[in-house]
Amino acid sequence: MDVSRVLSSASNPGRTEPMIHPQFDPVALHIWGPIQIQWYGLMYLLGFIAGLYLGIWRAKRQPWRGFTPEQVGDLLFYIVLGIVIGGRAGYVLFYHLDLFFQNPLYLFRIWEGGMSFHGGFLGVALAVILFARRYNKPIFAVGDFVAPLVPPGLFFGRLGNFINGELWGRPTDVPWGMIFPQVDGLTRHPSQLYQMAGEGLALFLLLWWFSRKPRPRKAVAGFFMIGYGVFRTAAEFFREPDAHLGILAMGFVTQGMLLSLPMILVGIGLMVWAYRTPIFETPVETPSSKTGKRKKQGKNA
Repeated sequence: MDVSRVLSSASNPGRTEPMIHPQFDPVALHIWGPIQIQWYGLMYLLGFIAGLYLGIWRAKRQPWRGFTPEQVGDLLFYIVLGIVIGGRAGYVLFYHLDLFFQNPLYLFRIWEGGMSFHGGFLGVALAVILFARRYNKPIFAVGDFVAPLVPPGLFFGRLGNFINGELWGRPTDVPWGMIFPQVDGLTRHPSQLYQMAGEGLALFLLLWWFSRKPRPRKAVAGFFMIGYGVFRTAAEFFREPDAHLGILAMGFVTQGMLLSLPMILVGIGLMVWAYRTPIFETPVETPSSKTGKRKKQGKNA
């Protein structure tokens, strides 16, 4: 801990000492020998499980969306691949392109960690396109279905960042500031928790409310892109920029902001497009893959 902080506290008994990050063991469970479960991996698993059950709930309670519970499971498989592949590729290309040029195999060194939401988002977008083509569904109908399932994964992912003591915030003097001993003795914003509350909880509640009834196709996906971009941009004011990138422009612009701005603009475009030429999901009869009976699916348009 910073010595000057201790002396200041001694001279001012009313001063409240900042919290100190608990320095959790990154391993959540030691199963046997070298077999262990990392907290970050566990958080990903919880995010996927939450997305699966929420997706099944929506498929059952909102049949006008044209999804069956079985299709939700298949969709999750596509999304998991998109997140893992896109997240890793995005991290390397957006944040460590220099290391990739030095050694292209760095892209596959996933055991060293490193995932990017924006890369994962692009991976999920590709997964949505492939799934839509495979099941003959409108791309944006799938995107609208997926969007509210993403924030719970962000919630658990940011919790994993906090447990691992990574992606810490900027120095601050706010009462809820926290010292991350693995970094230095400065009191910093617990920005992982800010992102967990914003991108995870608040965005989930807003999207769940917005998508609770039929909206024009593309509107829910657009709402998600705007919401994430705004919450992420706000969080960047409190999050410490990557050391090798720093502040990129105008004394405050970070890489996270630059990557979020296109999401906001595209999201606005989708919202305008959705409400200017509204298309609502119209269930049509298609044969069930399991029983041969005819069930309802989203109409292609």
